[in-house]
Amino acid sequence: MKIQIRPENKNDYKTISMINDMAFGREAEGLLVEKLRKNKKFIKDLSLVACMGNEIVGHILFFPIEIKSENNTFDSLALAPMSVIPELQGLGIGSHLVENGLAKAKKMGHQSVIVLGHDKYYPEFGFTPASKFNITCTFDVPNEVFMALELEKDALKTVSGCVEYPKEFNDL
Repeated sequence: MKIQIRPENKNDYKTISMINDMAFGREAEGLLVEKLRKNKKFIKDLSLVACMGNEIVGHILFFPIEIKSENNTFDSLALAPMSVIPELQGLGIGSHLVENGLAKAKKMGHQSVIVLGHDKYYPEFGFTPASKFNITCTFDVPNEVFMALELEKDALKTVSGCVEYPKEFNDL
């Protein structure tokens, strides 16, 4: 099974929304991607699709966020959402999306990524609880599902604070 990862284009929008809706079993994530695309901070090269042949079978989005403390603001990325067509989950498509997306983010100069996701899945890519870095979020979630990853060594060593997600995330 050959999987190709590439940035999204306008022709992909409808399929990306459909895959997110199918993967999460609701329309919220598909709408989130549509809304984030309209946000001026959206980075087209960090909205990636996984293709098998000419068919899009998965999607991942990395979106700029800030980690704010009383004295400082630190730029980071949120990995959200990531989706694969349900029938194809477990075949490594999501892993390809995460690995390619993290590599692309690092190449573009981003230093860290925050994810709110499965505590058995994301540690495979090096994510650890964000609390290790004294990073919190405004959502009431278990510690083990709110995670951070340094793309650059010690990028979060001196960072602490609360992740400020764009307003679009509040509608989830």
